[in-house]
Amino acid sequence: MEVLPAMPKILSEADIEAFRTRLCDVAENLFAAHGPDGVTMRQLADALSVSSMTPYRYFRDKDAILAAVRTRAFNRFAAAMEAAGAPASAPTDKSPGGAYFDFALANPAAYRMMFDVNQPTASDYPDLVEAMDRARLTMGAALRRLEEEGAISGDVDLMAHAFWSAMHGAVMLDLAGLLESPLDARAVARPALEALGSRFGIPWPWRSTRD
Repeated sequence: MEVLPAMPKILSEADIEAFRTRLCDVAENLFAAHGPDGVTMRQLADALSVSSMTPYRYFRDKDAILAAVRTRAFNRFAAAMEAAGAPASAPTDKSPGGAYFDFALANPAAYRMMFDVNQPTASDYPDLVEAMDRARLTMGAALRRLEEEGAISGDVDLMAHAFWSAMHGAVMLDLAGLLESPLDARAVARPALEALGSRFGIPWPWRSTRD
């Protein structure tokens, strides 16, 4: 009796999405640990215990995987900031500034993929561009509301980037293990954030009067 070869499994949309999620989970950590150039498609396949060609069924190449990983990270970050109300506010547990630190320190691999990786082909991936723009907008949301209320005036974009830089620098020191207790990202950033608040004429801690 002739034995027919098994028919290949037809993957459902749920199957495809589940594997893409698994692949992105693995890639996020490997990329963060070794840098995108230090990771191969074979290493990704080995980490997932699949054949070396399987990842190509779901993504065109490693660059597409990196774009997907970064898109997911930016969207997760933006969602956390949006849920907190607005970014660059006073770094307390219930503020967007606190949410910034919470996300970065709880998701170090994702954070590094967002801000510590340069992807020259980013413009080739519309979803990534959209996610990056969404995250960038969260960094000035509270300041723009204050400007609308007449509470502040000046270059809001400059202010947002200044606050962002202060938080990012402190986070990267913390993630690199360069801060010893009792210092942490929040403690290191606070004087800089307070000084920036004074420089820009924003009472500290500050929030939109609508919050």
